[in-house]
Amino acid sequence: MKHKKHRIAIFASGNGSNTKNIIEYFALSNNIFVVLIVCNKPGAGVLQIAEENHINSLLVEKEEFFRGTSYKNDLKEVRVDFIILAGFLWKIPLNLIKEYPGKIINIHPALLPKFGGKGMYGSHVHEAVIAAAEKESGITIHYVDELYDHGRHIFQAVCPVLPDDTPESLAKKIHLLEYEYYPKVIEDVLLNI
Repeated sequence: MKHKKHRIAIFASGNGSNTKNIIEYFALSNNIFVVLIVCNKPGAGVLQIAEENHINSLLVEKEEFFRGTSYKNDLKEVRVDFIILAGFLWKIPLNLIKEYPGKIINIHPALLPKFGGKGMYGSHVHEAVIAAAEKESGITIHYVDELYDHGRHIFQAVCPVLPDDTPESLAKKIHLLEYEYYPKVIEDVLLNI
């Protein structure tokens, strides 16, 4: 069965460990190509990862992203047909969601709908999970809609939260789930559309 070829942009704000993992996973793919890294933080590690992997990067500015064209022309110029969020800390504007309906996915470091929403990212999520004495946490991969961490769920994976877990130790467990599952779920989504 011949699959459609997909050109993806990865949006990231930080050091890019998930981005690096996704790039490596698809390095030998004949169907899925990472063609652009979009970042909102000058000097972020993910920009170095883009350079090391000879992938174009785009540094976005807040005013243009939220009140301008949201860089739609830049995405079209490199023929992006799907967007992957990998630790991108800005909410995606509605006009970009409308441009890519059902073609933007995100990974969240908790079991949504719990521990999602504005301000719930990174260590803030893990601190909240531990403070609530949750027995488990995990990851949620979901489609992006106009609300934070709200779109239809695609996949969840669970890990235990132990009594002696700290936000740091829980973050390590979550990262392992992200690295194991996110590229596979991206591939599954793309090969089935």
